[in-house]
Amino acid sequence: MALRKTANPALNKNTFLDFAVAPEGQAMTIQGTVNKVFLMTALLLAGAVYTWKIYYDAVSVQPENAARAVTGWLIGGAIGGLITAVITMFKKTWSPFTAPVYAVLEGLVLGGISAVAESSYPGVVIQAVVITFGILISLLLAYKSRLIKPTQNFRLGVAAATGGIFFLYLITFLLNMFGIPVGFLHNGSPIAILINIAIVVIAALNLVLDFDFIEQGAEHGAPRYMEWYAAFGLMVTLIWLYIEVLRLLTQLRSNR
Repeated sequence: MALRKTANPALNKNTFLDFAVAPEGQAMTIQGTVNKVFLMTALLLAGAVYTWKIYYDAVSVQPENAARAVTGWLIGGAIGGLITAVITMFKKTWSPFTAPVYAVLEGLVLGGISAVAESSYPGVVIQAVVITFGILISLLLAYKSRLIKPTQNFRLGVAAATGGIFFLYLITFLLNMFGIPVGFLHNGSPIAILINIAIVVIAALNLVLDFDFIEQGAEHGAPRYMEWYAAFGLMVTLIWLYIEVLRLLTQLRSNR
């Protein structure tokens, strides 16, 4: 069975091809994957609440040093999350253990980022959460009702756009390392906002590809542990989408 291409690096076209069809009752299901997504979301929230509390506890004592209180958690969570994600992608059989760890580590990062954003722009975090899950639910309904059909051209277009965004992030990171700021991406200018909107759209469209890929995996009869791997792949996209939505909202608020 030929599986469909997705732009998500965790859910590439070969993900399910290495497995024989699992015996009945031991195969991956869509409902099982949804359950794993809910569990990973709860773990992510637990990590986020932890760093959120650290930040606001520091604000109550030394507001000027509050950001420093979570810096170590942000760096540790980001590095640990990246390492765990790479391990998960190469060792799919470990995903029942590594995927939950990834969720907690990314939660530490999101909690710190969100707390800093909220302190500067009150109310922005709940707006970002509502928009992110609104996009998720809307696209899921559109996908299930077949209003959006992930055709081959659609997949190729989203994959190409996602690759372009990754390349843009990489160039920006390298330039910043050498002391060359790329202000047009983060300065709240009309160009920065338009670029951020485009990135949000591409991140959202990746959800459609993830839905389609997970459905194909369930139909293929992948082993049960792949529910964790599929949930991990979807969480990667959701976390990216939330961060981009949060960044867009803060840029819009900075222009008021």
